[in-house]
Amino acid sequence: MSERATDAVDAVDSGFDRVDVNRSVDLGFARVDVDREARQGTPEVVYGPGKTAGEIAAIVAALLARNTGPVLATRVEEAVAEAVLAAVPGGSHDPAARLLVWRPAATGPFAVAVVTAGTSDGPVAAEAAAVARALGLDVTVIRDVGVAGIHRLLAETGRLRAADAVIVVAGMEGALASAVGGLVAAPVIAVPTSVGYGAALEGVTALLAMLSSCAAGLTVVNIDSGFGAAMAAHRLAHTFTRRTRPPSPPVPAPQASPGEGP
Repeated sequence: MSERATDAVDAVDSGFDRVDVNRSVDLGFARVDVDREARQGTPEVVYGPGKTAGEIAAIVAALLARNTGPVLATRVEEAVAEAVLAAVPGGSHDPAARLLVWRPAATGPFAVAVVTAGTSDGPVAAEAAAVARALGLDVTVIRDVGVAGIHRLLAETGRLRAADAVIVVAGMEGALASAVGGLVAAPVIAVPTSVGYGAALEGVTALLAMLSSCAAGLTVVNIDSGFGAAMAAHRLAHTFTRRTRPPSPPVPAPQASPGEGP
C-alpha cells in the first residue's frame, strides 16, 4: 500500500470529527455525502477518473464506515484498482466494467435485461450490468441483436418481455432502442454509445435518435453512461420494492394502568 493511500485513509478518522448537519464528511479534498443511502437507497458512488488511488480509497473508507449498503467506484483501471484494494480490503474489481465493489447487495426480484446492438457496445453494457448486479438487480445480458439483423432481436422477444426494465446499449444510428421500445411494456432505458463512423458524431447521432424515438416513454441517459442506466433501473426497483412492501403493523396504543383515571 502506498504511503499516499495510507495517509488518505487515515484522513477519514479526522474527517469524522467534521460531520456537518447535512451528513457529509469533510476529508479536506472531498465532502463525502454519507447521508445519500438514507435519502436514495444506496450510498454515494465514487467516480474514479481525476482522483488518485489514495483519494478513492479515503472516500470509499468513509462510505463503508457510515453506510451499510454496496459501495462502488466507477471507471477505475486495473493499476489504480490494485492500489485502492490494498488500502481498503474486502472489495473486488471487474476489469471489463472498470468497477470496484464492496459489499454487493443480494440479488432481488427486480429483473433487468441489458441489451447490446453490437459487440463494440460491450464495455458500456458491461458497466451497466456490473453496477446493476452490485445493487441487487437480477441481470440478464443479451448481446449483439442490432437492427441490421432484426431476426436476432425478435428471437429474444420472450426474454425481453420477461424483464421488469430493459437497458438498451447502442451506437451508430441508435435504432435498437426504438425497436425494443415497440416490443416491450416495461420501462426502456436507452444508452447511446460513441461507437460508429464519422457522422455518428461520437454518440451524438444515437443520442438524438433515442431522444426523438417514436416509441413513447423511453428514458435516455448520457453517452456511454452504463452507470447512469443502471442507476435509473435501480431507482425503479427501489420505488417498486418500497411500494409493494407490506405496511408495518400499527403501533398499539399504551394501556392505562389498573385504577388509573381518564
